[in-house]
Amino acid sequence: MTVLASGSKGNSTIVSTSKTRILVDAGLSCRELFKRMRSVNEDPTTLDAVLITHEHQDHVQGLSVTARKLGIPVYFTEATHRAWMRWMTPRKRLTYAEWLEQRRQEAEKKKAEAEAQGAEPAPEMANPFYREQQLAECAVEEEELKSEEKQEADPCALPAVEYFRAGSQFSIGDITISAFTIPHDAIDPVGFVFQAEGVRIGIATDLGYMPPNVSLQLRGCDVLMLESNHDLEMLRDGPYPWSVKQRVMSRVGHLSNDAAASFLESHYDGNASYIVLAHLSESNNLPELARLSAEHALRDRMRLLRNKLVLAEQSTAIGPILL
Repeated sequence: MTVLASGSKGNSTIVSTSKTRILVDAGLSCRELFKRMRSVNEDPTTLDAVLITHEHQDHVQGLSVTARKLGIPVYFTEATHRAWMRWMTPRKRLTYAEWLEQRRQEAEKKKAEAEAQGAEPAPEMANPFYREQQLAECAVEEEELKSEEKQEADPCALPAVEYFRAGSQFSIGDITISAFTIPHDAIDPVGFVFQAEGVRIGIATDLGYMPPNVSLQLRGCDVLMLESNHDLEMLRDGPYPWSVKQRVMSRVGHLSNDAAASFLESHYDGNASYIVLAHLSESNNLPELARLSAEHALRDRMRLLRNKLVLAEQSTAIGPILL
């Protein structure tokens, strides 16, 4: 597993075997993703698919450009795909006054065109059949042009889309993927457990609390990527508006250091060789606090001290975790 970026400004991780390489989320621009990959000796052209956890911008920012550039399929839940398309193509709602003004301008334009056409027409233009033919040809050309422009400008165009369901298992190459529902304020957010060659990698970020179904899914993982988003005191005293603080602390927000530590202390099975603390807030957390909280949670479980704690970063990729 190679974490390219983790945090509120963008998230992306590569999970790979000797045969298959999957990009989990594309929360940075395509240019930045490729730059991060090359910085840790990962070749973007070897990716086989992109897998999306949910539609928030910090997980899909570079999705369309990256997938099109590499010509690879994107895996979503159907609801997440629809939500992503709505985010990519927002519709502006007109007020009645704006609608009325548009109609007035269109009427004036048609009137001006009609007055301009009051001059004597060319002889062939007087033939109604000629006029109908010209109008038909113009209509065809206009539709063809619109179709070409739509294909070029469509921000939602992807090489291929594959759907999966939360609670199901599916495969990409030789990697078996279990998708499970997580509590977050997105349409259909999911976490994943990847299994191949006798190794299990679990990813659980962007969740407001740790429900039993997620805790059960994360048992037996050799690498566990777990959210440790914020320090509660820093969040309460920090710069965010109160409404945003409430959202982050809610049961569909993000795991605090304390919540992650509670899981590690009470429900974590101790199997992982690596625990990756992820999605740390730059405004409401410090890497030292997240690490200290996790280490304190394992203080009375001496056999677990062999676990290596790794902190994912927002500004740079971390070297690959090899098993």
